[in-house]
Amino acid sequence: MEEPFLVELEGGRQARAVRVHSDADLADAVEALRIGGRAALVVVGGASGLSERDSRRLAPLFDGILAPLAQRLGATVVDGGTDAGVMRLMGSARAEGGASFPLIGVIVDELADSVGLEPNHTHFFLVPGTDWGHETPWLVRLASVVAAGEHSATVLVNGGAIALDDVRQSIEAGRPVAVLDGSGRSADALAAASRGKRVDPSLAELASSKLLHVVDSRSRNDVAWLLDDLLSGRVES
Repeated sequence: MEEPFLVELEGGRQARAVRVHSDADLADAVEALRIGGRAALVVVGGASGLSERDSRRLAPLFDGILAPLAQRLGATVVDGGTDAGVMRLMGSARAEGGASFPLIGVIVDELADSVGLEPNHTHFFLVPGTDWGHETPWLVRLASVVAAGEHSATVLVNGGAIALDDVRQSIEAGRPVAVLDGSGRSADALAAASRGKRVDPSLAELASSKLLHVVDSRSRNDVAWLLDDLLSGRVES
């Protein structure tokens, strides 16, 4: 494992970062950064494809549910780390709520210099790859390493094709996924498939998984209860 280093972020902020090349590097980095042994919430979904209107509409889910839940449970949140879409919403919610939970961005090393890093993240893991989406298996494995013996869950908010692959790989790893119906795009398509709508076979296969849990994004109590249950292990998958 390479030694962790500091990255300079917007507004004079700093975050600890590390380059990883193997699963062993993940475990060593989590130990070195002291971010393991916590429940892990993986946030996936819309990035540049998330409209400003949808961002404003979905912000209360992050401000009022996801960030406070992570803080209360002492969980670590893992996402893609760029300053866009759900990652920007997650970082802003953490900052505005004065939260202290670790917020880790996982991003392809070769792409990190070409995009803005979300400035409220506390850590970044720079991983091998050449294109968007190549970070997905690393993100999935990192969440497992962070959680160790604790519970973990993925939440899908809006999203496109890469977000669906995030869901697929989370399910393959045995991680429950909360799909926020009404948040738009892939989340809504997957929710519709779970209700029996005729869709692409690959989408139908995802929707049939017992690890998939659909919840109405407009019901904040239902979203909070489901994620609390998943991260506390009270929901049978």
